[in-house]
Amino acid sequence: MRKWVFSLLLLVFLLSTLPDQGQKLRANAEESGDVDEAADLPKVEEKVGAVPHGLSTDSEVNQREAESISRKTLRAHAEKFEFQAEVSRLMDILINSLYSNKDIFLRELISNASDALDKIRFLSLTDKEVLGEGDTAKLEIQIKLDKENKVLSIRDRGVGMTKEDLIKNLGTIAKSGTSAFVEKVQKGGDLSLIGQFGVGFYSVYLVADYVEVISKHNDDKQYVWESKADGSFAVSEDTEHEPLGRGTEIRLHLRDEAKEYLEEGKLKDLVKKYSEFINFPIYLWASKEVDVEVPAEEDESSDEEESSEEKTTSEEEETESEEETEKKPKTKTVKETTYEWELLNDVKAIWLRSPKDVTDEEYTKFYHSLAKDFGDEKPMAWSHFKAEGDVEFKALLFIPPKAPHDLYESYYNNNKANLKLYVRRVFISDEFDDLLPKYLSFLKGLVDSDTLPLNVSREMLQQHHSLKTVKKKLISKALDMIRKLAQEDPDEYLNKDKSDEEKAELEEKKGQYAKFWNEFGKSIKLGIIEDAHNRNRLAKLLRFETSKSDGKLIGLDEYMSRMKSGQSEIFYITGTSKEQLEKSPFLERLTKKNYEVIFFTDPVDEYLMQYLMDYEDKKFQNVSKEGLKLGKDSKLKDLKESFKELTNWWKDVLSSENVDSVKISNRLADTPCIVVTSKYGWSANMEKIMQAQTLSDNKQAAYMKGKRVLEINPRHPIIKELKEKVAQDSQDDNIKQTAQLIYQTALMESGFSLNDPKEFASSIYKSVQKSLDIADATVEEEDETEEETRESDEKASKEDDAYSGKDEL
Repeated sequence: MRKWVFSLLLLVFLLSTLPDQGQKLRANAEESGDVDEAADLPKVEEKVGAVPHGLSTDSEVNQREAESISRKTLRAHAEKFEFQAEVSRLMDILINSLYSNKDIFLRELISNASDALDKIRFLSLTDKEVLGEGDTAKLEIQIKLDKENKVLSIRDRGVGMTKEDLIKNLGTIAKSGTSAFVEKVQKGGDLSLIGQFGVGFYSVYLVADYVEVISKHNDDKQYVWESKADGSFAVSEDTEHEPLGRGTEIRLHLRDEAKEYLEEGKLKDLVKKYSEFINFPIYLWASKEVDVEVPAEEDESSDEEESSEEKTTSEEEETESEEETEKKPKTKTVKETTYEWELLNDVKAIWLRSPKDVTDEEYTKFYHSLAKDFGDEKPMAWSHFKAEGDVEFKALLFIPPKAPHDLYESYYNNNKANLKLYVRRVFISDEFDDLLPKYLSFLKGLVDSDTLPLNVSREMLQQHHSLKTVKKKLISKALDMIRKLAQEDPDEYLNKDKSDEEKAELEEKKGQYAKFWNEFGKSIKLGIIEDAHNRNRLAKLLRFETSKSDGKLIGLDEYMSRMKSGQSEIFYITGTSKEQLEKSPFLERLTKKNYEVIFFTDPVDEYLMQYLMDYEDKKFQNVSKEGLKLGKDSKLKDLKESFKELTNWWKDVLSSENVDSVKISNRLADTPCIVVTSKYGWSANMEKIMQAQTLSDNKQAAYMKGKRVLEINPRHPIIKELKEKVAQDSQDDNIKQTAQLIYQTALMESGFSLNDPKEFASSIYKSVQKSLDIADATVEEEDETEEETRESDEKASKEDDAYSGKDEL
């Protein structure tokens, strides 16, 4: 009880002193000039994570800035200027056509800020004092938004601009700040400068109707440039805003339709998309909820006070002295919104570093960030290089672990590449289909050029002559990367001579190229079709199964190493599956003679082999087409003469079919006969592919099918017996029907479709009838009397049901 009375007296005493304390606090604030700031500004941590806030202001500056922000009119005392005619025309072009994508204004302003920071950093190499001290010496970019007044600010601590610079650089095109600086200071030096104040700057009027550019150069006072995009601008000494120390702050008074750019999330996304690899840190003044301890209300602690009354008198006496010294005010935790500088571009530009200084883990993390692929798998391979000469650029290419599901669905209609183009760390586009050919569009990566111009449209940049040089180098490096992946696979033929130690080092990459081929093999084939210049290099990357590979993928080099002595051609066959091809009659003689045959089972292989005519001076031969050579057969000439009567007779029997000739075959062992196509006609597999196409041309199909050739096996009993029958009676209709049936069967076994399946089926049934010794094949007619009786009964039943229904009603 005594404790409760003591607490009450203490509370009354504290309340009586609060008015005096409040007056003292306010008096101190007035002396320091911080009344407005304390009353109006949100609670802010001055340093968060050791990052200086850099934009704090006193109350007088706040008041002047508030007046400026609400103005949206040119200052009365400002010096007025007219834009040059070229600038006015340029602004009209930018707003209406070139920069139709409004988002890029932030990219342009950040690139200009980075440009200014590059300049001051370069000057500081010879004069450290130009950087200044404290916050002014920190080279960074800051973005701040004011939702209430619809103002977006971008500030840098770069070189800044004098009054003359503001007039020339922001009022004309010919004297942009960057080009003037390069001519004056660089002169042969190698400074990576970006973002000329020219085309890019005027894109601010896509989102703003009034713009202020506040700038402070070390050699001049602080000035403000302002314009409403009405053909004129004004420049005046700045006496209203916070002193910058050095650098430039651009304030955009946004239009109503551009309110989205006052959202923190939108700004973060834009920086991530366009400027994440800028060389300087980019900070956003972002809101954050934090837990804050505040005094608890009286009623929240009443329960505890009542429970304390239940203590014994002896306990109170013993602890009273301790409570007087140790008791603290009651508090509670609440959520409070504060603001701090949040770093947005935390991904390091690793392509600027030497490849030997970048770890595999860093490459993997960078790939996940660049490709927006946050899975667990590593990229299969990467190539990090620097190109020098007339066109200088750095590039980093990755082979993804998996192919996109729609990689080939819109192959010729999709212009979006996976390669990002940067010019001096500024993102330009990922829609340059001329940087890499389409067959390499599965690669992900970036190109960063120091030579290409930045402040032109994508269309103009796409026509730039330097891009051809960049493309040629990228293709070469990409193919080298894929070739290296193939050579490092322990399953590959080219590693057979490696030492045990080298093979052990490569064990972790086992099967990597097989995995690559399963994901992207079609792209290599499309490259052979499309890229004649690199056709031979791409052919080395081909992989396939063969009649002797036991299910493993091999390449052309390994195939050629196993070719038989005297073999002058590379044998292959096309079809729908390996299992189907293994049973093909076209392989019978080849297999017996121990020749290896390549299996092509992808539909694109048919197109591929129309372009891949030879490899290392060896011609390709489709074993399902005429022209197959398997060495000299001394008996072939005699066989041709012996079977001349049969071949001539058979050709006449097949006069209604698309058969050019009947010949003795050198490729059959166990099959009576097969049908082959002419050397330049479609194979059976190609015919099926073309027939499956919706918009196929029937006239072209008829021409490309070409003439077929029936090849007969002179050693087969059926052919030998047929020869004897023809010799006895060549006009026998049964013999002619048998010859027709044999041809149609061979046609199907060779992979072709029948022109008249009904006729073929009838021939089979007749053969079965004869085999079963059925004298009369007339089909017994159906007894229709039973059907008529059943229909009559059903009708009568329905009438009875209808009649009974009426009775019930």
